[in-house]
Amino acid sequence: MTTPLLVIVAFVLVAAAVGVVGRGRGEMNIERWAVGGRRFGVVLVWLLTAGEIYTTFTFLGASGWAYSRGAPAFYILAYGTIGYIISFFLLPPVWRMAKRLGLHTQPDFFLARYDSPALATLVVVIGVVSIVPYLQLQLAGLGMIVEIASAGAVSSSVAIVVAFAVTCVFVYTSGIKGIAWVSIIKDVAMIVAVAVIGIGLPAMYFGGVGKMLAELIRQHPAHLTFPGGTTTMGAGWVVSTVLLTGMGFYCWPHTFASAFSAKDDRTLRRNAVIMPLYQLPVLLVFFVGFTALLVMPGLANPDTALLALVNRSYPGWFAGFVGGAGAVTAMVPAAMLLLGASTLVAKNLYRPLRRGAVSEQHLMRASRGFMLVIAVTALALALWSPHELVKLLIFGYDGIAQLFPGIALGVFVRRATARPVILGLVAGFAVVVGLIWSGNDPFLGLNAGFVGLAVNAAVTLVAMAVGSAGEPAGAHVPGTQC
Repeated sequence: MTTPLLVIVAFVLVAAAVGVVGRGRGEMNIERWAVGGRRFGVVLVWLLTAGEIYTTFTFLGASGWAYSRGAPAFYILAYGTIGYIISFFLLPPVWRMAKRLGLHTQPDFFLARYDSPALATLVVVIGVVSIVPYLQLQLAGLGMIVEIASAGAVSSSVAIVVAFAVTCVFVYTSGIKGIAWVSIIKDVAMIVAVAVIGIGLPAMYFGGVGKMLAELIRQHPAHLTFPGGTTTMGAGWVVSTVLLTGMGFYCWPHTFASAFSAKDDRTLRRNAVIMPLYQLPVLLVFFVGFTALLVMPGLANPDTALLALVNRSYPGWFAGFVGGAGAVTAMVPAAMLLLGASTLVAKNLYRPLRRGAVSEQHLMRASRGFMLVIAVTALALALWSPHELVKLLIFGYDGIAQLFPGIALGVFVRRATARPVILGLVAGFAVVVGLIWSGNDPFLGLNAGFVGLAVNAAVTLVAMAVGSAGEPAGAHVPGTQC
């Protein structure tokens, strides 16, 4: 397996080199490190957004869900588009506020808009709790991709350590600009790999996508109708999951803050228009999962379906290409997760605790230091406790979506204040944790996160109404208008 291994190693090293060189000239400060000096145009914002959104889930999870679950996987095609539509209206006013006030993180937005350190701290905690298992997922996926693509020539643990080490190097030196340049390699390689296998594999085994789907319906007539290969993921679950994940799409701290890197608000609107094109590669990944179900039924781990079928069907050099593309696909979102988590911990937890002036240079050093701490923590979890955070990972997206009411109200409702948002956030997150850890997800056929979000919104609106009724006429409501 020398050839695929060499191709994978070449991918990882070239990506790391591009990330380091992408730093550019000049002294690195928090503005350059976290938001790239707010100078990214449409192309770089597009590539950066795709780089952090389309992760190892595109290679492993989407094909695995198509293989094992069938129709419920279609929610993946819908929620991203819903998220982009929401971003068209939501992100431009957020960007204008960030530009005017020099914001770098998601908690910065909540602090500036609601004037509540307690709310900002709560957002930091929810963000870090959600990011660490998400980062662990990228590392575990990276190890699986390299190990399978190299036919075991490189173990999962070695692949994780080496690839994550070089990821930390270019994040440490270059920040978000280096990540954006690596995204170019990742996106081109991913699209080429997915296009070749998404069209080629159905044609290779069945003569085309249409004939493959016809055979799938013949052998598995219920696979493409709800609830597919499951018993609980019916139409109600799919609709509620699409709504939840669509609203939570830009609530991830690293995704939310990446919008601050745009050079103007028009860039974000243009990005929202073209980003749905990235849903097409996901459809091709589904075709691979369906083909694998017909050609290689009974896989113990459905997440290996894509790579197992590629190894079986293509020469070693192309298996290495797919493995290399998958490795970089894990490295880019891992880099953004590291950058986002370390910046918000340094700026929104460490600096307030210092209770004194913190220089930009000191804050920059603190951000890099926390990046290394978070990296080591996630690496340890990925290597030695791969199953400890499974439940936490499940409600990661459900939990992070609870920030949506606070963001939307902060942008569009002038009189929204901190207390209702805090009450709603705590209530929604408590419902999510309770339902998932008690085994009640789905709940009444609905995604537990959506149930939590509904409770969150109801509590927030009721608290706003009660608070508004108790205010004297003309009372001033704190907060910074977007």
